[in-house]
Amino acid sequence: MLSLIYNEWVKICKQKSTLLMIALLALIVMAAGGLTKYMESKAGPAAGDWKQALQAENTSLKQNMEGAEIVAPSLREYTNKQIAINEYRIKHDVAPAKESTVWTFMNDSADLISFAGLFVIIIAAGIVAHEFSWGTIKILLVKPFNRWKILLSKYIAVNLFFLLMLAVVFVIAGATGFVLFGTGVAANNVHLAFVNGAVVEQNLFLYLVKTYALNSLSVYLLVAMAFMISAVFRNSSLAIGLSVFLLLMGGTITNLLASKFDWAKYSLFANTNLMQYYDGMPLVEGMTIGFSITMILIYFAIFHLLAFGIFTKRDISV
Repeated sequence: MLSLIYNEWVKICKQKSTLLMIALLALIVMAAGGLTKYMESKAGPAAGDWKQALQAENTSLKQNMEGAEIVAPSLREYTNKQIAINEYRIKHDVAPAKESTVWTFMNDSADLISFAGLFVIIIAAGIVAHEFSWGTIKILLVKPFNRWKILLSKYIAVNLFFLLMLAVVFVIAGATGFVLFGTGVAANNVHLAFVNGAVVEQNLFLYLVKTYALNSLSVYLLVAMAFMISAVFRNSSLAIGLSVFLLLMGGTITNLLASKFDWAKYSLFANTNLMQYYDGMPLVEGMTIGFSITMILIYFAIFHLLAFGIFTKRDISV
């Protein structure tokens, strides 16, 4: 099994496009850092008393809550959480960052995971389909391995490549942020979280790791879907096109549906953003983190049952 995974990993690494993808992803992260630095230099340092600004924000939030006739429980919970965090900052003199630091830039760079996902989707979409289009699938299947092991080795290799691309984003963002912005004031380099009705300070590095891991869930499932389409339909173009479309538009479409229909909570993209339960509010009222994890597991199981079930049972012809 390990030899199969190694062979698939070598196949991925030998492709000229792989090195190009890694270099391009690193360039995108560095360009984002340069643009952020340029915009901050044009805007100049933030002015005013931050404590007064937070007090004014809390006053505005409370007035909005009191003035609203109907307030969704999830929105009320999110507003109370934000007010509590602001009050904690004022009381304990924990000022929000006035300008970017390596930590804030790394946090913002989590949005660039979608670019990493785009490249991984291309690999996942072709890793099985290309075996059919190149006519090498029969040579692969005559080896003394079960079909499911061959397919699993390809899937593991794809996920290893995904982890590599995530590491590229994380490491390059950290290096770029350190060079351009520095570490900032030590007292401000904490993450404030609202846990069990109280504000607590959390390790910022561990929070960033959690952010990257949770933000990669939607990409991970799209990679699994692209792999499934590649295995079932043997068509890399279909896998790339559909997966990239959902990567770019899936969240937007889900948000529009969720504003009108409660059944939108059963869609894939309503549940992949688990950060909504930590730093935001659920997309649809009544959603819980347990519900989202259950839906993720259901979609994950469907993708893999289709991929492995059809690939291992049908006749192979090229």
